[in-house]
Amino acid sequence: MRIALPRWAGTLAVKAAVFITVMCCALAALLGILVHVSVTNQTVEQARDLALSRLEDTTKAFEAGDALPPGAGVDPAGLPASLRALAVAGRRGTVVASHQGRPIMWAAGPAAGHRALAVEVDYSQQSRTIAGLDQSILWSAGLAIGATVLVGAFAVTRVTRRLHGTARVARRISGGDLDARVDDPRTKDPTRPQDEVAAVAAALDTMASTLQSKLLSEQRFTADVAHELRTPLTGLHAAAELLPPGRPTELVRDRVAALRTLTEDLLEISRLDTGRERQEVDTEELGALAGRVVRASGTDTEVRIVRDARVETDRRRLERVLGNLVANAHKHGGPPVVLTVDGPVVTVRDHGDGFPEYLVAHGPQRFRTEGGAKGHGLGLTIALGQAEVLGARLSFVNAVDGGAVATLTLPAED
Repeated sequence: MRIALPRWAGTLAVKAAVFITVMCCALAALLGILVHVSVTNQTVEQARDLALSRLEDTTKAFEAGDALPPGAGVDPAGLPASLRALAVAGRRGTVVASHQGRPIMWAAGPAAGHRALAVEVDYSQQSRTIAGLDQSILWSAGLAIGATVLVGAFAVTRVTRRLHGTARVARRISGGDLDARVDDPRTKDPTRPQDEVAAVAAALDTMASTLQSKLLSEQRFTADVAHELRTPLTGLHAAAELLPPGRPTELVRDRVAALRTLTEDLLEISRLDTGRERQEVDTEELGALAGRVVRASGTDTEVRIVRDARVETDRRRLERVLGNLVANAHKHGGPPVVLTVDGPVVTVRDHGDGFPEYLVAHGPQRFRTEGGAKGHGLGLTIALGQAEVLGARLSFVNAVDGGAVATLTLPAED
């Protein structure tokens, strides 16, 4: 089973701090071991040479029958058994052992009668030197690790702060703010070294500028086309009115009306795309406004007022949103269609096949319809754009028991 780590454990700063700490600890441990082994070997060799030198002098005195110097004796108390066995076997050796609570360097060699001639050298000073060295290594390693972690964390934090700033700008761009830019100062000065973060920031700014230019060009093109179509459509509409009554005339007038509606929708979308639309706020009774929208639609739509509310909103834009939702429910859904007012929340539900999966997942898309549905997919796009101008939230889901549900949540009056 995979262990669930806390959210902060996934940040780059934490990972970098852990990596730096682990590497510093490993390096300090390696250097500490090398210094400890080197100094210990040197100290032990010096003590061993001294002990063997004294053993040499003691052996000469023993063989000459002279008195043995202090710290020397035959089979003295405390002599390690392993060293005594080595000496009895005719060989010389040394060993560090504790005797009477003190570390002693023992040196022993063979003596007459299968005995061991041994000398002891006080090893306390060398032992304290090694212990002090180990403590100094630990303290210096701790200080070095702490300083390295602080410096590394400071350096990594500067990088992650720039990355967070770049991520914030990217989120603003994805949210529709195409004027957002990172503006990393390193990208503006070619004499300064360019790191990877600066390269990402420059690429993001370039992408945003290119995307903004393309969208503005498309918006201008849509607006220009729709505007240029208005004049010939007006003349075409006037000419259609002069045609004699009959089925062909009705077909021509119907197609001209559809083309005029499409043109007006395109003009409205182009205005919404500019992001400069502003609402004319007034206080409205939501239940009464919903009733007017249904009556104006001329459809068989049930209005349910669960809880009425007064909202500060743009009446024309709100009527446009609700009218489009009701029209879409009747055009693409199935009866009965119910408009429900519950405080600042308005839902429009039908009992048809529901919204397409792409619409629920990504929202309405222009000129995209599925399942043989007729239309241009602009009604819900306009509703969503007008809702954004109102500061409202418009969502699309499918009911569990079937049917499409569009929910408009308006800002509540303070």
